[in-house]
Amino acid sequence: MRLDPSAAPDSLHVPESAFGKWFLSTHTWTIHVLERALAELERLIPDRAHSYPVIVDVGCGCGHSFKLLKDRFAPTCIVGVDIDPEMIAAAEAEAAHNNLPVDLLCADCANLPLASASIDLLFCHQSFHHLVAQREALGEFHRILKPGGLLLFAESTRHYIHSWAIRLLFRHPMDVQREAAEYIDMVRRAGFQIDDGAVSYPYLWWSRPDIGLQERLLGIKPAKGHAETLVNFVAVQI
Repeated sequence: MRLDPSAAPDSLHVPESAFGKWFLSTHTWTIHVLERALAELERLIPDRAHSYPVIVDVGCGCGHSFKLLKDRFAPTCIVGVDIDPEMIAAAEAEAAHNNLPVDLLCADCANLPLASASIDLLFCHQSFHHLVAQREALGEFHRILKPGGLLLFAESTRHYIHSWAIRLLFRHPMDVQREAAEYIDMVRRAGFQIDDGAVSYPYLWWSRPDIGLQERLLGIKPAKGHAETLVNFVAVQI
């Protein structure tokens, strides 16, 4: 069900490239990016509950996360949010294909039409680096999450987003990109608790300058001290 079928609101928003929209629909995205991040984030959750009844996926894209979230966290309600009407339409089709009762919102993360303290878990996967009004979005995340609610946050760092390949193929607001430590600090300042054990820095093959070819073809492991390309963490609303 689409809660707001209207077009996306006016906002400081950088539309994704045609390649980027296509990539979000691929098995590569689902398996090597989305599923890997969810598995890692689930591992990082402190005091894991059996069920998180109400889940919001911000920047839900094509909706490939919906079934994964349902299977892992047993929600009674999933809300998918995206600012792009095309993505909302794709997510609606994906939810119908999997027979999942998902509510969809075409909305800006900096102005979420959701009640305060109504959400148990918020999933923000590779979405935050698309946002211009990042601090405002974090304020909304904090507002709609219940006390003790979880923010599952997975992001690419400035180092990766500023790489030539990403600049060529995708579209992002380049002046708001942050490194891993800066994301962690900003989320903590927004009123979330992030334990040191709830953070990871994966260096997945697709985020490396050589797309992992040295390791796969020559067996050469990444050198220590490399610039971090990804950060995952679980933040608790306090």
